[in-house]
Amino acid sequence: MRDLDYLKLLAKEYPTVKAASSEIINLMAIRGLPKGTEYFFSDLHGEYEAFIHLLRSASGIIREKISETFGYVISDEEEIALANLIYYPERNIRQIQKEGKFTEDWQRITIYRLVRICKEVSSKFTRSKVRKKMPPAFAYIIDELLHVDYNDDNKKVYYDEIIHSIIDIEMGDQFIRALCNLIQNLTVDSLHIIGDIFDRGPRADIIMDELMHFHDVDIQWGNHDISWMGAATGNLACICNVLRIAIRYNGFDVLEDGYGINLRPLSMFAAKVYRDDPCERFLPKILDENIYDAVDPGLAAKMHKAITVIQFKVEGQITKRHPDYQINDRIHLEHINFEKGTVNIHGKDYKMLDMNFPTIDPKDPLKLTKEEQELINSLALSFHHSETLHRHIRFVYSHGAMYKRCNSNLLYHGCIPMKEDGTFEELKLKGIIYSGKRLLDYIEDAVKMAYFLPDDDPTKDWYRDFMWYLWCGPKSPVYGKDNMATFENYFVADKAAAKENMNPYYKLCEKEEFCNKILKEFGLPIEGSHIINGHVPVKLKDGESPIKGNGKLFVIDGGLSKSYQPKTGIAGYTLIFNSHHLALAEHKPFDRNHENTPKVMIVEKMKKRVMVADTDTGKELAAKIADLKELVAVYRGGIIKEKLE
Repeated sequence: MRDLDYLKLLAKEYPTVKAASSEIINLMAIRGLPKGTEYFFSDLHGEYEAFIHLLRSASGIIREKISETFGYVISDEEEIALANLIYYPERNIRQIQKEGKFTEDWQRITIYRLVRICKEVSSKFTRSKVRKKMPPAFAYIIDELLHVDYNDDNKKVYYDEIIHSIIDIEMGDQFIRALCNLIQNLTVDSLHIIGDIFDRGPRADIIMDELMHFHDVDIQWGNHDISWMGAATGNLACICNVLRIAIRYNGFDVLEDGYGINLRPLSMFAAKVYRDDPCERFLPKILDENIYDAVDPGLAAKMHKAITVIQFKVEGQITKRHPDYQINDRIHLEHINFEKGTVNIHGKDYKMLDMNFPTIDPKDPLKLTKEEQELINSLALSFHHSETLHRHIRFVYSHGAMYKRCNSNLLYHGCIPMKEDGTFEELKLKGIIYSGKRLLDYIEDAVKMAYFLPDDDPTKDWYRDFMWYLWCGPKSPVYGKDNMATFENYFVADKAAAKENMNPYYKLCEKEEFCNKILKEFGLPIEGSHIINGHVPVKLKDGESPIKGNGKLFVIDGGLSKSYQPKTGIAGYTLIFNSHHLALAEHKPFDRNHENTPKVMIVEKMKKRVMVADTDTGKELAAKIADLKELVAVYRGGIIKEKLE
């Protein structure tokens, strides 16, 4: 009876044999098409200009399509101009109009070329899917142009008349924009973000707006995402952390203009408390100039130091509350010898580079002063009331997870914590031991509890504190190191004190057998499956490769963030998975004034062309086809009556 009840519900959508049969034919046809192209990005780190360019250009694939379509018919200069028009139609049309080049001939030739590219990128989709992606105002016209029979002279005349009419009624600019946007939309069928949207770069909020308008996107949470998610839950350490990193990288625009965080109380507090302190070790790294909220570097340094000291205090308080985290040795404020000006780290004394701490009581170094407590409460309220922040964070929750299994690929940001011997590392939480897939599943539930539990729930504080552990804990899958040396990097000259050892995972994953072990743990077949990973920048200039484990694992963090590019020598990777192959696009550092097409390398060819039937979507369609066939059978058996007109 349960199955019959389900079929009755299905019958409301398909009330006749004809309707159900038509859908069966449609779904079977879709299964017979090539799979859409998946794009994998990682570690965006607020670099909105570079990311938006990569998204609009499909990491160089649109330029490739132009070259394939027109060959030697048009020059390289014309190819680049056409590509830039597709990426940024509004900007380029305005410039062409300003230069007086927006002639009828230019519009006619451009529309013809855009239609050719559109036909190329839409060829693997059903006509109905393409039409759904078209702007409604031009859907009929574009559909007609995409399906013109060039061998029919009458159709050619019809085609020319359509274009002439568009130009004649002065709709050419709007129509060209519509075609450009459709090409972008069709080229990237689905988008996977392998973590770290936030921090370092200037405007993570603009990236979030772009992602929220994209038609098919998922996110695997990174440690920097978790930190912002923790801040949105009200975790004071996470609030301090995101403020500290933003101020360190001169990110006042994202805080104040992007999310409306009121920094005036912090600036006033810092200017007063550290007025005679040059705070030289806290001068911001100015990789991007602020447009809306320029702050004097001297004041920014004072704000940076003020929030950093508060962060170390509240982090110490969390650590005290949770001895099970086993990181008491990180409470460095308690290990400072204020008379000698030294700090004891792992049993060794180091000279402090800065001992000006007017708000620290040596007898109770973790205690916030009254002014600090008022300040952090004010900042927490600002985060709590930021409508834009919570809209973005809810999207990160609704479209995100700790990992994703998709078309025989396993996606996650950091690592699967492992021991030296290759067994899965264990983490004891609330008296229960977790490891491997079970650990990530538990963490995903805990992350949701931290945000969605009501504030009066007595367990919420535990989950909220845990968000900070995920940011920096030694067994956190999104962090993947045994130590977070923030304090040491600020205050100790000896680099040995700031050592952060990577989890054994990062060496083990060089071997295929360990990659296979992880795939098996997550229920994926060893044959044909891959792990797609971010988090650790690939230092290409030092000879490192993004391909690990004999082609089983791809690390696609190559340094989209400007702060990493001196170390990596490039600006990140995009992994592209189409019906024919897997390819890596190697990005150049983004320059808005120069051509930015990345180098695309095919890294694995599929044994046979991958069709929709071979994908996860294909399996879902097969299940629906089976249901519809059953519905047809019960219609014909008279068990459910058709609703005939």
